[in-house]
This record gives sequence, C-alpha cells and structure tokens, in this order.
Amino acid sequence: MTDLLDKLWQGMQAGAITAALPETRVDDGQILQLALLQKWLDTGETLGGYKIGLTSGAARNMFGEGIRPFGFILSSRIHQSGDTLDRSSIGALGLENELVFRVAEDIASDSADSQLARSVVDGVAPGFEINQIRLKTGASQGIRIAENLTQWGIVAGNFVGPDQNFDDLTVSLTKGGETVQKTAASGHIDNHFESIAALINRLHQFDLGLKKGQLLITGSYTRQTVNAPGKWVGDFEGIGKVEVTVT
Repeated sequence: MTDLLDKLWQGMQAGAITAALPETRVDDGQILQLALLQKWLDTGETLGGYKIGLTSGAARNMFGEGIRPFGFILSSRIHQSGDTLDRSSIGALGLENELVFRVAEDIASDSADSQLARSVVDGVAPGFEINQIRLKTGASQGIRIAENLTQWGIVAGNFVGPDQNFDDLTVSLTKGGETVQKTAASGHIDNHFESIAALINRLHQFDLGLKKGQLLITGSYTRQTVNAPGKWVGDFEGIGKVEVTVT
C-alpha cells in the first residue's frame, strides 16, 4: 500500500497520474485517500471540508446503489467568487456548478439523518467545484476514490440561509455571457441534507466527523471541461451567482 500511496501522491503533485495502478476496492480506496490527506496535512495544509460523490446525473449510484464516497477539500484551494485561476497550474481542468454548505458545529454520528444534517448547517452558497483530471480512463472504483475523486478545489459565492426551495432550483452556466448548460434539480440530484447525513455516517466509519466552519459540496448540476481562457458564471436561481475567470 505504501508504494501505491507514493504513486498517487507523486501523480497528484504532477497533476496527472500515469503509473500503472492495481484494482482497488471502494473501502480500501477511501483508506488510501485519507492517507493521502495526511500527507497533505504533514506539509502544513489544513482540511477545509469535503465533497460528497456520486449524488447526481449520470454519476448517481455509479459504484452501486447508495454508495456515496467522500473526497477532501484543502483550505488553500477554497476560492471566493470573482477569483482568477491559472489553468497552467492545474492541468486538465473541469468545472462543475455545485452548492456549498457551511458546517455550524462539530458533529460525529453513525446514525445521522436529514434532520440532523440540516441542524448542523447554517448557510448555503452558489459554487463551483474545480476538478483536476488526473487519471487515465478505466481506473477501478477504489483508485478513483483514492485519488480524491478528481477534486482540486472549490469557488464559493455569498452564503444565504439554508432553508431554500432546492427541489425547484434551476442552475445555468454561462461562459463569456453565453449559456452553455442549464439543469433543473428535479430528478437530477439527491436531497442535499440526505447527502450530508450520508457523509456524516460514512466519516464515522473512519473515526471522523465534521468540524465547525468546514465547507461541503453535495453534487454537480453542470459539468464542463475547460480548455481555454474565459469567464464562467453559475446562476443558482433564487440563491445567487458565482463566477470565476480561468486564464
């Protein structure tokens, strides 16, 4: 496992994982991912929050019914709406519109439900997930989790109260003022508080919990590969807008 961890770590630093990697199970991949996080923490990085994977669109249940792996978000890669990203420093870059939820208090539980999840969240913001496409196609499920589910960072807009009409939400993505994708939430994405509850319960399996101030992303509404400079704007109808410029 040490050799595999080293390959993942080196690939993450390079922005692409080219080494041959073995078939790996889901839980083993999650353990490897946490070891990778520890290597980041050992460099002085801090944990800023988590992503909840496989909750929306074609990716929903991709690893099996109800399987919701998590990924970690580094604090240094939490950007604010209006920031600029240098594509050359990331590599193969993907952008997804996602909601960002803010944790209001520490919580660890193996029996969390949506009501508990709602009680520990005090805000939601329009956001982007920034993905770094590091793996070759065909990687096993466990390896995809181990390398942190393509997570590189996030962009968060202004926070509002978390009691929103998420079921009727429509999200639009524009580049340079031109709409390139529009997605309605209905039938597309899991209930956000059920996703956060699933995260809390999954973290507990690894003796972990959420901490006050951490940010959580709960699934993508839009997904685009970014191959050229441009200004991207995500409009979460009734919640707000988020923007990022890629150079």
